[in-house]
Amino acid sequence: MDWITSPEAWIAFATLLALEIVLGIDNVVFISILAGKLPANQQAKARYLGLALAMVTRIILLFSISWMVRLTAPLFTVFGVEISGRDLILIVGGLFLIGKSTHEIHQKLEGERGQVSARVAPTFTGVIVQILLLDVVFSLDSGDHRGWHGQSGSALWLPL
Repeated sequence: MDWITSPEAWIAFATLLALEIVLGIDNVVFISILAGKLPANQQAKARYLGLALAMVTRIILLFSISWMVRLTAPLFTVFGVEISGRDLILIVGGLFLIGKSTHEIHQKLEGERGQVSARVAPTFTGVIVQILLLDVVFSLDSGDHRGWHGQSGSALWLPL
């Protein structure tokens, strides 16, 4: 309980709060994009379910961050750079976000090449699965800012 009177803890909390707000916006944008692909009568349900599952996923991943912080043992070396489990999580998550963002932007602006309207409508379950996958990646990304840069484990619960 020493953190209550510690200015450093409150500064860290304010920083975490600002990061969570900024990083949470990308999650809401993707949920809206994905839910917008569904028929109008399913969009609101997908948004609410997606946001609820996103919250639960972030809480679960927040509690697992202390395990992820310890994944620093080198697994292999690439061009003289040691790669750990934590590095792999960030690399795979970053590549996933780049690929998914590029795919969504391309479809929104260009559509499928040579296809006029032969696109198959996404299913409700498919959209929810995509939302969950994106939220896991976004959660790990914001976890990078919370605990992987020296934040003490005792303050990791503060974003809750």
